[in-house]
Amino acid sequence: MRIISGIARGRKLCPPGNCNDIRPTAERAREALFSIIGDKVLSATVLDLYAGTGALGLEAYSRGAKQIVFIEKCPKALKIIEQNCTLCSSDGETSNTNVFTAIKYDLRRGLAFKHPEINKTMSFDLIFLDPPYNKGLAEKSLQFLNDSHLVSPSTLIIAEEQSKQKLPHSFANISLCDKRQYGETGFWLYNRTTS
Repeated sequence: MRIISGIARGRKLCPPGNCNDIRPTAERAREALFSIIGDKVLSATVLDLYAGTGALGLEAYSRGAKQIVFIEKCPKALKIIEQNCTLCSSDGETSNTNVFTAIKYDLRRGLAFKHPEINKTMSFDLIFLDPPYNKGLAEKSLQFLNDSHLVSPSTLIIAEEQSKQKLPHSFANISLCDKRQYGETGFWLYNRTTS
């Protein structure tokens, strides 16, 4: 598992080890996803939910994102994220507070996590949502995002789920704008509904 493009291109990331719930997005699917996102990643603020190894957020960083917030409940995974941030950081500092923030939180409880850098008015340009497959967590988390201040009119939400699953076309405030399939991996792209 490695970073595909950008300033950290070719850097090998620490694997998930024995964290059973972590399933990193395959390199080919990640490459295809970032081709879809394109320039939206430049100078973006990124929220990586169910971050696992941090591969999606770190790929965004390598391609020009300015701030990445990782949310993950597994303490072992958080250590892996910190190691991977150090591997990919242009200055070699662990979890540079100006760029990387890793928060321990169980997203099954909603999005009411508290952290000094995530205030009630902050929203993100890109939100990656990559929970364990086939547990209903993608749809549940999309509903949380639908009701959240974290989503602005310019936010792009990318939900990853097993491709045979079905996610809703729309919620009250967000709606599907694209769907792609790469083998077993499906990406559902949502943005704020315009009225």
